[in-house]
Amino acid sequence: MRVQLWSYNYDPEPQGIAPLSAMLAQGLQALGHDVLVVAAHPHYPEPTWGVRVRPYRERREGIPVLRLPLWAGRDSSLARIRQELTFAAAQSAVAPLLPPTDVVVAVTPSFPALGATMAFAQARRVPWVMWLQDIVTDGAATTGELRSQGPLLQAARSFERMTYRSASSIVVISEAFRENLLGKGVPNDKIVRIFNPSSRHADSPADVPALLADTPRVLAMGNIGHSQGLGAMVDAFQENDRLRAMGAELVIAGSGVAADDVRARIADPRVQMPGVFYGDELTPVLRSASVGLVSQRPDITEFNLPSKLMNYMAFGIPVVASVNPESETARIVRESGAGWVTDAARPQDFANQVADVIRDRDALEQASHAGFQFARDQFAPHSVAARFSDVLAKATGLAAREDSPTMTGKAGGSPPAIPVS
Repeated sequence: MRVQLWSYNYDPEPQGIAPLSAMLAQGLQALGHDVLVVAAHPHYPEPTWGVRVRPYRERREGIPVLRLPLWAGRDSSLARIRQELTFAAAQSAVAPLLPPTDVVVAVTPSFPALGATMAFAQARRVPWVMWLQDIVTDGAATTGELRSQGPLLQAARSFERMTYRSASSIVVISEAFRENLLGKGVPNDKIVRIFNPSSRHADSPADVPALLADTPRVLAMGNIGHSQGLGAMVDAFQENDRLRAMGAELVIAGSGVAADDVRARIADPRVQMPGVFYGDELTPVLRSASVGLVSQRPDITEFNLPSKLMNYMAFGIPVVASVNPESETARIVRESGAGWVTDAARPQDFANQVADVIRDRDALEQASHAGFQFARDQFAPHSVAARFSDVLAKATGLAAREDSPTMTGKAGGSPPAIPVS
């Protein structure tokens, strides 16, 4: 099939949705599909790639990518909305120039850009599949970015329902997402649960000697936003006498809108915030971790599933999850045996749990191997791509044949004739 992946974020952005989209694009291409990615100019978690004011083309891992400009900014709710609207406008402008396709996979967020997706699909008479990474309306209401009874949120919820009706299928990343959509009237047969792929992989689980290093290390990586509640984790870690006696370290690798607030809580040199690691820079950081922390504020409605969980497990890093005990994250950790769940309403429980297990060889080894095996079964990119391929085949009514043009790389998925700036 000819597949267009419309993803606000894409490689080389090092965290969040970008690595996941890259894994899917590469997996679909490996299955013989002709993939074109339409993405924004790199900008997340920080706009370190400069500014581009015109669309341009590039290839990443052999996949053609059309990059669109946007007005980057994350310092306020208004700046984030402006950023997404400029991307949606750019996407709408180039859509008429895009080559033929059999199906569009649209990643959300970006939420406003789904308007361009719906218009394109209707004009071209092709199906589109939503890949739901964040339930944006719930997130905006929970974090206070939009007032719960305000007109903007009400308009956003109306638009949300419209997108659900328009999509041929909706791929959700957790059962909690399925329940959320069912509660909003989306038919169950339109919803498909596919776990996110791990974007980083190891050939074997972590070595127990590394987990039992002289300096135990707790790793928290990825987005540092308001929903993670990392400030409370820092406080609990610093106040735990047992962790202090062990010389344990907490490494928070990443960036985000709450980074400065979290940094202001640090009162002990054992807590470090080295910033964002790009590409292979993150591998030795993962290899040095004794446990991986996944945290979510207790008052947060579950509107996403942290991708760091998949990457910890794919490296065989035991997980301590400080989350709502009824959340999807908690369910995966418990059912996989990949680690331990503590109630985010009691941050001190996280620190106590780490202190209990960080020197326990048998417990660490068991969690490492269980998580690694679960990740191989559920999060491997080739398996995720195969499940996605089935969804796309159902949406289009097409099935790739070994003698089809897509299988021989001759289908019409080349980037459009957009000037290179």
